[in-house]
Amino acid sequence: MWFKNIRLYRFTKPFDLSPETLEEKLAAHRFQPCSKHDKAKYGWVAPLGRHGDMLTHVTGNCMMICAQKQEKILPSSVVNEALTEKIEELEAKQGRKIFRKEKLQLKDDIIVTLLPQAFNRNQRIYAYISPKDDLMVVDSSSASKAEELLSFLRTSIETLPVIPPVSQNIPSDIMTSWLQQQAAGNNFEINQECELFNPSEEGNVIRCKGQDLESDEIQAHLQAGKQVKKLGILWNDALSCILENDLSIKRLKFEDMVLEKADEVDADNAAEQFDQDFAVMSLELSHFFNDLFAAFGGLQKKI
Repeated sequence: MWFKNIRLYRFTKPFDLSPETLEEKLAAHRFQPCSKHDKAKYGWVAPLGRHGDMLTHVTGNCMMICAQKQEKILPSSVVNEALTEKIEELEAKQGRKIFRKEKLQLKDDIIVTLLPQAFNRNQRIYAYISPKDDLMVVDSSSASKAEELLSFLRTSIETLPVIPPVSQNIPSDIMTSWLQQQAAGNNFEINQECELFNPSEEGNVIRCKGQDLESDEIQAHLQAGKQVKKLGILWNDALSCILENDLSIKRLKFEDMVLEKADEVDADNAAEQFDQDFAVMSLELSHFFNDLFAAFGGLQKKI
């Protein structure tokens, strides 16, 4: 359950749905598996998986939700092979050429025929709402998958006034300054990974991993005008991650001192352990987000 990637969204209006109301609205959109001819299905499942049935898991002031997407896996090579055979068969039988419009229709017919034989691929994506922080936290490295969850949640509860957080200061400028000065504030330390880019030349990117970021080579790139797009950071001896210039977070890893907090009390079952993990994780992330936003001058005022 520990989140590994984060895409943040900020509420522009207070989230005022109670857990009971949220549960009721999500229940109307509970996940149903694909039928024979469905290409994909999307819906809400219990965050606890087989250990629970509730579609919301509430700890303190935070509400965890989980979406599941099921897709039929139908390789394009299989479809194209069947399409070629069908076209060759029709052209030979009817003595005429099959043109584009008819090919597209034939392809659709073949997909419908093959779908019942396709394998299912299931993906789950977790997120939680923190009304106290005015944040929605999505465990995803993909912007499109996070937006898909937000869109479905918006449909499920009829409104979801969220936007990506925008800081007062430009993250690239601040992270570049950190790297130039080899110092970061607000309980942050620089880790041994970064990605530099040239603002005036698209595609001019330098990636450094496991490298001494204090080296003359890195400083030379910065002096030449390159800026930081991604930076490895440590926060408060509690977690490490790669911070991107859109404030998204990749490869999030909680340190042992945090994980041990969740194990301080012996859990009697999986549900209790999930609850303890969620409580510790959400509390640490709340403090982390506060320091993160402060490091970039705070967030811009809500419109």
